[in-house]
Amino acid sequence: MDATEVRKLTELEDTHWWYAERRHLLARSIDGMPPGRALDIGAAGGGNTRVLKSSGWDVVALEYGSEGAQIARERGLAVLRADATALPFADASLDLVVAYDVLEHLLDHDAAAQEVCRVLRPGATFLVAVPCDPRLWSAHDVAVDHVRRYTAATLRDLLARSGFAVESLWSWNVLLRPVVALRRRVSTGSDLEEIPPLVNAALRGIVRLERALPVKRLPGVTLMATARRPR
Repeated sequence: MDATEVRKLTELEDTHWWYAERRHLLARSIDGMPPGRALDIGAAGGGNTRVLKSSGWDVVALEYGSEGAQIARERGLAVLRADATALPFADASLDLVVAYDVLEHLLDHDAAAQEVCRVLRPGATFLVAVPCDPRLWSAHDVAVDHVRRYTAATLRDLLARSGFAVESLWSWNVLLRPVVALRRRVSTGSDLEEIPPLVNAALRGIVRLERALPVKRLPGVTLMATARRPR
């Protein structure tokens, strides 16, 4: 993702409904885990890194680009610039790796997933989020440098062949999928734009409903996975 799009993301993420709910999902995913050493891959400005840090994790934000890394440093986070396909960590040295909206940017997503498996301790967790359904491909994907969108089968297969046991794989942003699909049909660029506060609040209210509704098996906009390096 180029510096302009990274800057847009970091300016929006504190209040935007999408990123706010995603932080909630991350916090829920790590609830009950004993804090240890964590890595947030593709951290950009560090929104998810801050969730981990506030929960007691010894976390590093890993960012390939200079713009996101600089913003994360300005926010007081430990930052490392590196390539996700060649992680500068020892084998079996981490307790948790988070890669939210990362794998879809990488030509060699197998190398990245295999590297994550290598650096995780046996029994440790890999949390993944990727855009789903190739039918939703649009100018937005091009603008933010996506290489692909996933299906449940392609994501599960990627994780399995990289050495992971997939514990859960589910859809997110199901209720708003029709709105997203319509918007993507007419979009001419990135969706990373500021939206009016009332619209933002309404969208956040809708996506929050998914916390209580049995919709995780229905088509959504994002796939979320919890995988584990086998003991």
